[in-house]
Amino acid sequence: QGWRMLMECLAAGRSISLPASSVGGMKLAARTCGAYSRVRKQFKVPIGKFEGVEEPLARIGAHTYMVDAARRFTALAIDLREKPSVISAIIKYHATERGRVVINDAMDVHGGKGICLGPDNYLGRFYQQMPIGITVEGANILTRTLMIFGQGAIRSHPYVLKEIAATQDQNHKRALLQFDAALFEHLSFALGNAARSFVFGWTGGRGIPVPHGHETARYYRQLTRFSAAFALSADVAMAVLGGTLKRREKISARLGDVLSLMYLCSATLKRFADDGRPAEDLPLLHWSMQDALYKIQQAFDGVIQNFPNPLARGLLSVLIFPLGQRLSPPSDHLGHQIAALLMQPGATRDRLTAGMYLPTAHGKTSSDDIHAPSPHLNPLPRAGEEANESLRERVVYDEQDAVGALEAALLSTLACEPLQVIVEDARKAKKLKALDELLRIAEARDAGIITADQALQLERDYALRRKVIMVDDFAPEQLRVRQP
Repeated sequence: QGWRMLMECLAAGRSISLPASSVGGMKLAARTCGAYSRVRKQFKVPIGKFEGVEEPLARIGAHTYMVDAARRFTALAIDLREKPSVISAIIKYHATERGRVVINDAMDVHGGKGICLGPDNYLGRFYQQMPIGITVEGANILTRTLMIFGQGAIRSHPYVLKEIAATQDQNHKRALLQFDAALFEHLSFALGNAARSFVFGWTGGRGIPVPHGHETARYYRQLTRFSAAFALSADVAMAVLGGTLKRREKISARLGDVLSLMYLCSATLKRFADDGRPAEDLPLLHWSMQDALYKIQQAFDGVIQNFPNPLARGLLSVLIFPLGQRLSPPSDHLGHQIAALLMQPGATRDRLTAGMYLPTAHGKTSSDDIHAPSPHLNPLPRAGEEANESLRERVVYDEQDAVGALEAALLSTLACEPLQVIVEDARKAKKLKALDELLRIAEARDAGIITADQALQLERDYALRRKVIMVDDFAPEQLRVRQP
């Protein structure tokens, strides 16, 4: 009873505080990494267009999309006054673990700007915070190996609790009848799952009725297939290993991975439907779903290969993977599409980072419309809407703030690229001789290649790019320890 009370007390907090703080940091990382990767150039190419940078950008975008979906789904359960102890363990573990992946990738993308802590480093505190979230409210190693499957296997099973309750009934006759009824239903349930798992594995889930929408049909089918396989694996593990299952922490952890990833997939599909099934979000949906389903396949393989009973190992292998393991991780092309979405202002980028703080100059907009949506909080756009386009035109970002300067630099970079092409073409034609960028802009203006207003626009763009790229540094006197 004490353990149950502890888990129920932790459920609400773990379902709200840690997922919210992790998702907030992930949204910050997604928005800033996309902008930084577009503004920062190497060899005259935005770094986000290099495949080595596209890879972490894809992980940042897709993990943020999936974890935010699970956060919203879990918060809904709390609003309904549920105490989801198992689900709270799932969301706590994955929000913090994927948050750690995201911040590490964000630090890699930003390089030195991420590791020098100062007033313009918007990632440093999130990087410092992540180990705390991973450790508190049930350390992640403990959560994965003991809590997720350890609690879910019994609490979520339709018959095991009935069988346990029957064994504790003092009325022997009634206990025998209840236990026999639960046992035979349990056997029927297990045999049905074995048949479903084999048939669905053989057919790839074809014929399973799924919600409308061809973009997501295969994911619903795979989840149905893996749901049957999970129920079968859990029954076999409890039947064969019995009480020793709690000491087989690696097997328990892998089964917990299957359970938690199915929950994250369900939340992601619900988010896509709730958002109105926007076509422009499909790369995020496809990457996150394909990655999760591939990891489910890997987790099942880990359970099967390490199962101590050879007979059960062979049986599970045939029933779950009758045609072998056929799922693949997300393609490089999907990663390329996600990186492009993060580097370009638009509906998908706004939906992905909805709710995060965007610093504006004194809270004003260029139109000064008091009835406009708050420029401080990025609003959630609807599907098919070129989200916040009018808002982006009105907002004047606070260029003294690191994130505000980065947003302004992104818009400036996109607006100035045609002018930069004109100046670069003139340089290649030997019409311009200056090597310094600012001197070259002035030379182009004096030669009539660009107008004075265009020169001012390019000079502002240069200043913004310098501000967002430069690493925090300090004068020696700022670093001296002050004497009391």
